[in-house]
Amino acid sequence: MQSKLEKLRRQQKQQELLRMSKVMKVQSQPARSWKPKEIITYDIPTMPGDKKDTSVPLPKSYSPAYVESAWYAWWENMGFFKPENADAKNADKKPYVTCLPPPNVTGMLHLGHTLMVAIEDSVVRWNRMRGRPTVWVPGCDHAGIATQIMVEKSLWQSQQKTRHDLGREKFTQEIWKWKEEKGDEIYRQLKRLGASLDWDRAKFTMDESYARAVHEAFIRLHDKGTIYRSTQLVNWSCSLKSVISDIEVETKTLTSRSFIPVPEYAEPVEFGTLTLFAYPVHNSDETITVATTRLETMLGDTALAVHPDDDRYRHLIGQSVDHPFTQKPLPIIADHSVDKDFGTGAVKVTPAHDFNDYEMGQRHNLPSIIVIDDTGHMTSVCAQFQGLKRFDARTAVLEALAEKGLLVEMKDHPMDIPLCRRSKDIVEPMLKTQWFVDTKQMAEDAVIAVESGDLKIIPESHKKTWYNWLNNIRDWCISRQLWWGHQVPVYQITTTNEETNHLDMVAVRWVAAHSHDEAISKAAKKFDLPAAMIKAEQDPDVLDTWFSSSLFPFAVFGWPDQTSDLHRYYPTTMLETGHDILFFWVARMVMMAKELLGTLPFTEVYLHSMVRDAHGRKMSKSLGNVIDPLDVIHGCSLEDLHKKLTTGVKLDEPELTIALKGQESDYPSGIPECGTDALRFALCQYKAQVEDLNLSIETVLECRHFCNKIWNATKFTLSKLGADYIPLPINESTVALGPMDRWILSRLSSAADVCNTAFEEYQFPTITSAIREFWLNTFCDVYLESVKGVLNSSDPEVVRAAQHTLYHCVHSGLCLLSPFMPYLTEELYQRLPKVKGQDCPSVCLAEYPRKEHYPARDTQLEREVDLVLETLHTMRSLQADYQFKMADAKVQVVSDDVTVQRTLESYSNTLTALSRCPGLALESTAPPPSGWLSTPMNSRGTMYLRIKDSVNVKSAIKKMSTRRKNLRASLDSLMRTLEGADYTEKTPLRAQEANDRKIDRLRFDLQQVENSLNQLETAS
Repeated sequence: MQSKLEKLRRQQKQQELLRMSKVMKVQSQPARSWKPKEIITYDIPTMPGDKKDTSVPLPKSYSPAYVESAWYAWWENMGFFKPENADAKNADKKPYVTCLPPPNVTGMLHLGHTLMVAIEDSVVRWNRMRGRPTVWVPGCDHAGIATQIMVEKSLWQSQQKTRHDLGREKFTQEIWKWKEEKGDEIYRQLKRLGASLDWDRAKFTMDESYARAVHEAFIRLHDKGTIYRSTQLVNWSCSLKSVISDIEVETKTLTSRSFIPVPEYAEPVEFGTLTLFAYPVHNSDETITVATTRLETMLGDTALAVHPDDDRYRHLIGQSVDHPFTQKPLPIIADHSVDKDFGTGAVKVTPAHDFNDYEMGQRHNLPSIIVIDDTGHMTSVCAQFQGLKRFDARTAVLEALAEKGLLVEMKDHPMDIPLCRRSKDIVEPMLKTQWFVDTKQMAEDAVIAVESGDLKIIPESHKKTWYNWLNNIRDWCISRQLWWGHQVPVYQITTTNEETNHLDMVAVRWVAAHSHDEAISKAAKKFDLPAAMIKAEQDPDVLDTWFSSSLFPFAVFGWPDQTSDLHRYYPTTMLETGHDILFFWVARMVMMAKELLGTLPFTEVYLHSMVRDAHGRKMSKSLGNVIDPLDVIHGCSLEDLHKKLTTGVKLDEPELTIALKGQESDYPSGIPECGTDALRFALCQYKAQVEDLNLSIETVLECRHFCNKIWNATKFTLSKLGADYIPLPINESTVALGPMDRWILSRLSSAADVCNTAFEEYQFPTITSAIREFWLNTFCDVYLESVKGVLNSSDPEVVRAAQHTLYHCVHSGLCLLSPFMPYLTEELYQRLPKVKGQDCPSVCLAEYPRKEHYPARDTQLEREVDLVLETLHTMRSLQADYQFKMADAKVQVVSDDVTVQRTLESYSNTLTALSRCPGLALESTAPPPSGWLSTPMNSRGTMYLRIKDSVNVKSAIKKMSTRRKNLRASLDSLMRTLEGADYTEKTPLRAQEANDRKIDRLRFDLQQVENSLNQLETAS
C-alpha cells in the first residue's frame, strides 16, 4: 500500500508624465511598434494656472503623449469636477451622484478597473455636460486579507521576518507605509485615465472619519440584536488562520486525480480521488461502505446517514457502527437529503467540517467534533493521528484502514477544490465562534426593492442571481482573525470581584462601544454594576472588509452625522461595477442602507462584464497576461514587461516561467503607445453586458487611428476657417446652406439623438458606433471630400456656408466624443473659435449636443444622399474587382426610374468629387452591351464600365475565373448538406432558412460572375 501511495503522489507541476512649470517635455512612440530610438520628444508650453498654451500650432501628426499632457492638472486646478461648477441656473437640478467602487490598496489598477472608469467617467461627463451638478466620489479600500498577505510576503522577502516578529502595532505601521505608496499610485493611475473625480471627497476605508461610521454601524446593529455572536460553520484558511469570505474562495475543478501545491507542504497534495471504506455494524458481521474525498475528516464522523426508503439499509436504521479508531458508536440515521441512488447510498456525517453535514447534524441533534485545528493539524480527539498535518493524516488514515481491512477502493473522482484566492491554501469548513449579521429581513427587503422596480438592475438577466442569493442567504460572518482592518468595536465584560463576578458564571457578555471608557459606561448601566468593578477587553478580531465597504455610499458623505453633503447627495443615482460582486458588495450595500438609513443607496445598478485577454483567458499575473493600463497608454517594451514580473513581490516557480513565456507570445514587440483616449473608447465599444470581454491591443490601436483621423479632420477644418473666422450659432447662419451642408447637419442631429438616448439606457456600443459613424463615414469620408472643391469656390456665400457647416460639425462632433475621449477633444476644442456668448472655458462643461440644437432632420434629403452613396459604393466595388483607375474610367449609370435620374443629376458634382471619376455619365437608356461590364445597383438601375478604357482583361478573367470556382465549390458543398439524410428533421428551422438565403446569394453572385466573364471574353 505504501508503494502504491508513493506512486499516486507523482507531481504534476504550472510615469505619470512629469510636468514642468513652463515647458513640459513628453515622449511619444509610434503606433505600430516600439523602438527606443523612435521616441519623439515634444515641448509643451503652458500658461498661468497650468493651462496648456494652445496658441502654438498643432503638431503635424497625432501624438497621445502630446495631447494628454497638462490637461488633467488644469481641469483639477479649475475645479471642473466639482458639483459647484454647474451653471447657477441649473443648481436646482437633481444632482447626478455615483461612487467609484474603491479599488483595493494592494496594488495597481488593471484593465477591469479601466473598463469601470471608462464607463463611469463617460456617464459622469455626459451628465456634467447636460448641466447637472455631478458628484463622483473616489476612494480606496483597505482590503484586509489581500493587503496583509502582500505586506507579509514583502516583509519576508526583504527582511526574512514575519508579522509575529514585529508585533501587531509595528506590523500595522508597515501596512500604512504600503498604503501610502500603493494608494497614491492608484490615484495617479485614475488621474492618468482621465477620471473626472471630485478628489476633495476621496475616502480611504481606514480613514478616521470612515472608521467612525463603521464602528457606529456595528454598534447600532449589535445593540439592536441584528449582530450576534455564535458558533457556526465558516470558511477557514489554515494558512491565514482566519475566516475568509465567500469571494475569497475560488473553485478549482478537477476531472481526475491531480496533485496541487499547498502552503507548508513540501510536496504537492493528491486530490481528485474518492476513497471508499467500510464501517463495521456494531455486534454484527455486516459493514456499511461510505465514500469520501476528504478521508481525514472521518475522524470527526458522528453518524452515518441513509435514505429512510432505502431497502438495503432500512433494517439498520437506529443501530450503530463502530468507529475503527476512536471505538465510539456512530448512530445510523435516516434523512431524506441522502441520495439513495448515488454511490453506496450511505454517507458519513461530519457536522464540524462540512456545510451539508452541519445542517444534517442540526436536524438530528448530532454532536460536532472538531478534528482539524486553526493551523491545519489534527486535534487531540484524533487518537494516534493527533498532531499530524491534515493531508499527512489523510495518508496515515488510509494506511491504517488498509491494515484493518476496511479500505474498499480508491478511484479517480471529478471534484471541485475550494482554494483561498489570496493564500492558495485549501479552504476548510470549520466550526468557529464568530460575529454574525442576521440577514433574513435585510435580504427580504433587498428582494422587494428589485421586484417593486425601486431598484433597477441592468442588465435584467442578473436579477436571477440577485433573487437566488438573497432567497437562500445565510447569516453573514463579519469577523476576521487579522491584524489589518477595523478592529471589532465590541468589548468582553468581566468584573474585578470574583465573588460578584456573576457575569462570567452566566455567560460571556459583550458590549459594543466606540471606546474602552464608553464600553465601561454602557456595561455599568446594562448590568447594574459599579464602573470601578468592570473590566472591558476589546475583541482582537477585525471586521470583514465587505462590512466596511457596504457603508460606502453614505459613509463618504459624513454619516452618521447629518452633513450637508449627506442631505444633498444621498441617496446616490447609479452604481456601476462588475457583475462578479453583485451579492458580495452590491446586495450588502442595499441591505445596510435600508437597515441603517431606511433608504436605498442608489436606484440603478449597471453591471459590466469581466475583461479577459484576447484569447478569452482570465487576467492572471501567473499567466503573464495582466496588463497595466499605463503600459497600453504609454507603450511598454517586452523587456520592461518582463521586469514587472521579476521585481517587487515575485511569483513562485513555475508560475514565473509560464508568465514570461505568455508575455513573449502575446507581445513579442512589446505594447505600442495607444493613449488614454483610445483605450477608453476601445473598452466602451465592446458590449459590456456580455459574459466576457476579450480585449485585443489591436482593437485599441484601431481607436488610436480613429483619433488620428479626428486630428487630421480638425486640422483641415481649422485651416479652412482662417484666423478671422467668427462662428454664428448653428441656426442663425445668414447664408443659404447647400444640399450636402443640410445633409451633414441632418446626420449630426440624428447622431446626437442616438447618443443621448443610448446614454440614458447605458448602451455604450451604440454611442461609440454612432460617433464613429458620424466622424468617419459621414463627416470625413463624405462631407469633407465633397466640400473640398466648394471651399475653393469664387462665391463667398458658398464658402461661408461650407465653413459654417464645417465648424459646427467639428464643434459638435468633439462634444459628442468628449465623455469618452476627454484629452483629444479638449486639445482640439481649445483651438476652435467660439460662438459669441457661448465661450465655455472647457469641453468638460460645454453643452452636450441634442437634436433640438440643429435644423429638423430632413429624411428626404438623407434618402437622396443615400442614393448617391449607394452609387459611389457600387463604383468602388467595381474598382476593387477590376483594379482600374477612377480618373481613367468611363462609367455610365442607367436607370429608367425618373426619380433616380433626377437625384443623381442634381448631385452629379458631389458624385464626381467623391468618386474622382470625371468620366461618369448618367443615362436613361442602356448603352450597347458590347465592350461594357455591367453590375446592378440593387433595384435602382445598372452601372456600366467600358472595358477598353479601364480594365486589364487577362488579369480580370483570371480573377473572375478563380472567384467562379470558389463560388461553385461553396454552392456544391452547401447543396450536399441540404441533400443529406435527415437534414430536414435534424436541422433547426432557423438554420434551414439561413442556408436557403445563402444558396440564393451564392447563385446570384455566381450569375454576376458568369455575366462578367462573358463580357470580358467577348471584349478580349
